[in-house]
Amino acid sequence: MYGILIFTDLTLAVATLIVAPIAGVRASRPSLYSLAALAVARLAVALLLLSGGLLLADSRLSVQLPLALLPAVWAAVRPGRTAAHVAAAGSALSVWWLLAPFAPRDTVPVLAGSAAALGMVAVLSTAVGGRRDAGSRAARLPWLTAAFLLVPAATLIIAGRADATAGDHRHGGAGRISVDQLTGPKDQTPAVRVTLTAAESTVTLASGRTVDALTFNGSSPGPEIRAVRGQLLEVTLVNTDVEEGVTVHWHGVDVPNAEDGVPGVTQDAVAPGGRHVYRFVPTRTGTFWYHTHRDALLNVERGLFGALIVEEPGATAEQVDRTAFVHAWPAGGTDVVALGRDDQPARQDVAAGSTVRLRLVNSSAEPQTMQVSGTPFAVAAIDGNAVQGATPLVSGTELLLAAGGRYDVTFTMPDGPVTAAVSGVPGAALTLSPGGADGPVTAGAGERFDPLTYGSGTAPETGSYQRTYDLRLDDGFGFSQGRLSYVSSLINGRLYPAVPTLEVAHGDLVRMRIASRSVIEHPFHLHGHRVRVLSRNGEPVTGSPWWTDTLNISTGEVYEVVFRADNPGIWMDHCHNFEHGANGMIMHLAYEGVATPYTSEHAPE
Repeated sequence: MYGILIFTDLTLAVATLIVAPIAGVRASRPSLYSLAALAVARLAVALLLLSGGLLLADSRLSVQLPLALLPAVWAAVRPGRTAAHVAAAGSALSVWWLLAPFAPRDTVPVLAGSAAALGMVAVLSTAVGGRRDAGSRAARLPWLTAAFLLVPAATLIIAGRADATAGDHRHGGAGRISVDQLTGPKDQTPAVRVTLTAAESTVTLASGRTVDALTFNGSSPGPEIRAVRGQLLEVTLVNTDVEEGVTVHWHGVDVPNAEDGVPGVTQDAVAPGGRHVYRFVPTRTGTFWYHTHRDALLNVERGLFGALIVEEPGATAEQVDRTAFVHAWPAGGTDVVALGRDDQPARQDVAAGSTVRLRLVNSSAEPQTMQVSGTPFAVAAIDGNAVQGATPLVSGTELLLAAGGRYDVTFTMPDGPVTAAVSGVPGAALTLSPGGADGPVTAGAGERFDPLTYGSGTAPETGSYQRTYDLRLDDGFGFSQGRLSYVSSLINGRLYPAVPTLEVAHGDLVRMRIASRSVIEHPFHLHGHRVRVLSRNGEPVTGSPWWTDTLNISTGEVYEVVFRADNPGIWMDHCHNFEHGANGMIMHLAYEGVATPYTSEHAPE
């Protein structure tokens, strides 16, 4: 519902931009009535959005609608040239603040500056209007247009300066502890040792398409790393010839901060011919993955990623345990979606009666919908977190995988085939069957799996929150990567590096409320921590405790999440659509007393 309202408001805003100049020029009752009607319609939409949470509607109610509604109603009641000019300018400014979101702390100066501009329009309309009637040449200059454009011009100048400087986005400075002190154990013998060698290479997909790729150990996905919870894992990264440098980030694993693999924050990128050693002890079992965090927008897509599976000591594993990456490969000038390297239907022999675990990982930039057809199945884990009280889902149920997200699905192999497939992509399908000869099972139209109500479990941790942060995700104008752009990447009206850092103390219970007013989905990922979802649009979680590290936030959704600040460091918090991250949807979570010696000239994405 709230997503539809966001799109409705955007449609009304476009209509306002069409009607406003007509009303300003003609000053006719029909045009002014139309402008007032559009403002009233936007007010109704904003009030409906308010029922989904204040974060969806606050800037609309505090700035946009007063600027549009009050002058339009005045002009409709007492039409005239000056009233029409002010109403047209106010309506246009209300749309401008929709297209150029501002930081919540800037609400008062934004409203005051806009009101001053409208006052200037009123004065000029009165003064210039009489002179124009008298035939004054100076009066025919575009004074009203210049007065109106003062606000957008000032906005862009201020936003440009803010987005180009660090401001409150701190990930360095004075501190008792340096990031490079927050390492894994140095004096223990690793139980698992792995070397990952990054290099320029070529990957051939099942169809024969070739990809100009980057690989770990000559393949992509890279080698699957398996460890047991509580074991010390040591991974040596070697960069053969990846010119821009390489790091390894352990997605979803709460590693010590120095092992997190974020260039410019926790380490320097490993240059060609260099190496870097990561050492950490996984504390939770589950399905995780690793990928480079240097120029991730291009280099994860090209192949620098792989799976990390952490197993429980002494646990009995399923008889068939397979990891399947949903990946969009840059092949032949377009993105080719595949399961791993299989862009054509794949088959596997699985005996009837076998227990099966499919670990589904979305390594692409966009959310992907998977369907498992041919048998009932359970979602056993979300982002490596076991689901309590998991129950069978109907064959064909849709699983929305956030970019970077993971689902573990389990079932007992029936006598017939079972297919796991990406919806709408016929070639991205894996069919398991006794004998391995069967083709894909046709997926029916299934319902969407909802973690909000799935399973059963305990109530969340309660008590006072030491910190509460509100995040508004927006589309709008901003200075991204050195140029003015319209991007779907703003956090509270700012782009990296101008997004303020979230500051916490060790042990804090932190609540975050995240609202998407964007027309694009955003998979939000917090490094070094997992969060527990409390509610969505005010509806509390009633199923299993919903723990996640990559939360897909759709248009019009408001999530309330909580986490314990129990892993000191300076951590990235960003959209895992790497294009959005590169455009500026990045912030940091910094613990008091922690500093970093590393710097970077570029955004870590």
